[in-house]
Amino acid sequence: MSGSSEKVFVFDTTLRDGEQTAGVCFSAVQKVEIARALAAMRVDVIEAGFPAASAAERQAVNEVACAVRGASVCALARAVAFDVDAAGEALDGAEAPRIHVFVNASDVHLAHQLRKDREEVLGMVAFAVERARNAVADVEFSPMDATRADPDFLIDVVRTALAAGATTINIPDTVGFALPGQVAQRIGDLFAALPELEEAVVSFHGQDDLGLATANALAAVGAGARQVELAVNGIGERAGNTSFEEVVMAIQVHGTALGVHTEVDPQGICALSDLVERHSGVSVPPNKAVVGANAFRHASGIHQDGVLKWRESYEVLDPAAIGHARGTEIVLGKLSGRAGFVARTRALGIELTDGALDAAFERFQRLADAKPIVDDADLRAVCTAEEAA
Repeated sequence: MSGSSEKVFVFDTTLRDGEQTAGVCFSAVQKVEIARALAAMRVDVIEAGFPAASAAERQAVNEVACAVRGASVCALARAVAFDVDAAGEALDGAEAPRIHVFVNASDVHLAHQLRKDREEVLGMVAFAVERARNAVADVEFSPMDATRADPDFLIDVVRTALAAGATTINIPDTVGFALPGQVAQRIGDLFAALPELEEAVVSFHGQDDLGLATANALAAVGAGARQVELAVNGIGERAGNTSFEEVVMAIQVHGTALGVHTEVDPQGICALSDLVERHSGVSVPPNKAVVGANAFRHASGIHQDGVLKWRESYEVLDPAAIGHARGTEIVLGKLSGRAGFVARTRALGIELTDGALDAAFERFQRLADAKPIVDDADLRAVCTAEEAA
C-alpha cells in the first residue's frame, strides 16, 4: 500500500455479538474453528465472547485465547469488577489479549436500564478501565448507545476512559439509530474536543436495525475511525451487526478514494461465510451482498449480454477474489435473451446451426414462460427436441 493509505483495523465480533443472534449458540470447538479461520485471513482483533456470562463461556473464550496466534483476542466486560476479572482470567494464554469494557452512556439507558446518574457512570468508567489496564496492556472502551447520548456527556465519558488508560475508543450505534452523517459528526466532534484522542484508535460498531450499518461504518472511516467492528454474514442482535464481508470488500473497492485499506485476505470470505452459516444455523439470504447465492447470478437478458461481453459491466466484485467457487453465472429464465441462451448451450458443448438455434430458442422461450429457471437438463432437452408439428 502507498504511504498515503492508512490501515483500518478489522475487529470481528461474530463469536460475541454474532452469538447474540436469537437461537445461536456456538460450542467452544466451533468458536476455535471460526477464530482460526479469521486469524488465517489476517483479521486484527477477534472478540471471543463475554466471560462473565458463565463458567462455560469463560472456558470457551480461554480456548480461543490459547488457540489463536497472529491476532488479538478480546473479551467483553461490563464496567464492574467481576466482569473485568473474568475477562482477564479468560484471556490467560492469549498472545495479544484485549479487554473490552462498556457502560451505558445515553440518558435513556441511564434512566431506564442502568439507573445511575452521570457522575456515577464516570466513576464506573474510570474504575473499570483502570482495573482492565492492570490486567492487560490493551483496553477498549465503549460508551453504549453513543449515537443517542448527549454529545457533551459523551465527550466527558471518552475523556475519562482515555485518562484511565483506554487504548481504543469504540463509538457504538447500539440500536442502529444513526444516519451516516450523524455518525461522521459524532466522531468528528470527539476528535475536535479531545486532542488526546489522536493517541488512541477510534472504532465504530454498528447495528443494522435500519439497514444502515455498512454505510455508517464507511462514514465512520471517512471521519477518522481506524477500526470497524463487524460480524460474518451480518449476524447479531435483532437485525444483526455490520457485515464483515460488506465492509471489507467496500473498503477494497473504494479504498483509494477513502485513503484506507485493511490487511484482510478476501480469498477466505466465501469459505468463512459458509463456516459461520453452518455453525450458527442462520441461513444466508440469497440476495445478501457479497456472499448471497445470487450475488453473481444474472437472469435478465440485458445483464447477461453485458456481463458476457465484459464481466465488469454488471459486477463490481470479481467472484474469484473472495473465493467464490462458481463465479459468474448465467441463469436462464423468461427474461433471458438470446446471448445468455447461446452462451449456456455452448458451455454445455451444444453447437446449433442458425435454423436449429432459432427453433431451439423458441422452444426455450415457451418453456421459460412456464417455469422459473430452465436448468441444464431442460436446456439439453430443448436443444435436441424436434420442433413440434
